[in-house]
Formats: sequence, structure tokens, C-alpha cells
Amino acid sequence: RFVKGYNKRLLSARWKLLFALRVMIIDLTSVVARPKAIELDFPPDEIDLEIDGAKLASDAKFQGETERIDGKAHVRGRVNAAVLIDCTRCLVPVAKEFEISFDDVFVDPADEPKEVEIILDPESLDESIAIDGKIDLAEVVREQIILALPDQVYCQDDCKGLCPECGSNRNLIDCRCIEKEIDPRWSALKDLR
Repeated sequence: RFVKGYNKRLLSARWKLLFALRVMIIDLTSVVARPKAIELDFPPDEIDLEIDGAKLASDAKFQGETERIDGKAHVRGRVNAAVLIDCTRCLVPVAKEFEISFDDVFVDPADEPKEVEIILDPESLDESIAIDGKIDLAEVVREQIILALPDQVYCQDDCKGLCPECGSNRNLIDCRCIEKEIDPRWSALKDLR
């Protein structure tokens, strides 16, 4: 069928976009006891890691499922992501591949205890509250990538870093700068030759 003013391909693209937007937000009430498979790709512009020196290099791919266990919604699966991370020493972008397996547990805010002081068991510490009864899959994937990022990344094991005098990358050029000022705390080590 044709809708007046639209061609079939344009309608198809719009429906795909609407379907993708609906799938990225999961209503907590739609998670049932039978596992439901989900497979999504998140372009880099949809996931902002919000970390200086780290960004997605290509689509982050999520393959997983939702399932309700003991009244709690589980989102589990695997995220494959390529991330560009700046070298800790010389700031050159380094490509890293991540394959992250996870199982996130979500609870409805109405199911949370109302008491001010409660005793939490260790399993409750890994639960997240689904705000307004919704789970944002893009946020779940973003969080998993951020948790997988290493504290320090080096472009090579023997990276020389940046020159503190001129700022040149010492891996690329020998700037011949002389470090004139020595920290007085290290001056005693200078005589140990």
C-alpha cells in the first residue's frame, strides 16, 4: 500500500527508526519470565562516553536478552566495541577492542523499601532502579564500556611520552631539550652514577 505523499522506501526507513527507538527503551512491565532476544547496533554518535580521550571508533554491538527472574528484570548479554583511547604518556589515540559480558538487574522504584535505614544483602548492591519503569539500553551499553576501560593505555610498552619543555612527542622526534630544573627531592639521586 502507498500512503499519499510518501513512497514505500521512505515509510520503511521511518518505521525502522521508530522500531529502533522503541527497542532502545525497554518498559519494565514488558520483561517477562521467558527470555526475549535483543540485537542492536549503537552508532558512536548515540553513545557519548563522556571521558576525555576516549570515544567509540565504530558501532557498539549489543547481543543479549531480557528476562524476569524472582520479580527482577535482567538485561544480560555481550557488547562488542572498538574504542579510541589516548595514550597516557603521549596522547596518541590507541584503538582497543572490547568484548564485555554482563548481567544487569533492574527493579521498579515501587518495589524498593520505603524505610530510611535498611539492611542490604550483597546481591542488592548490584541492582539498578529503573527510573519511570524504563530501561535505556544505550545507557546500559555505555556504562558497560566505561567500566571496561583500563586506567592507563600505552601506544607501546616503551612509550617516551611528551617532552615537558617543548611538548613534542618523544616517540617521533628527539627534541634535544635539556631539562634544566631538577626537583630538589630528586637531586640526591643525581650523584649516584
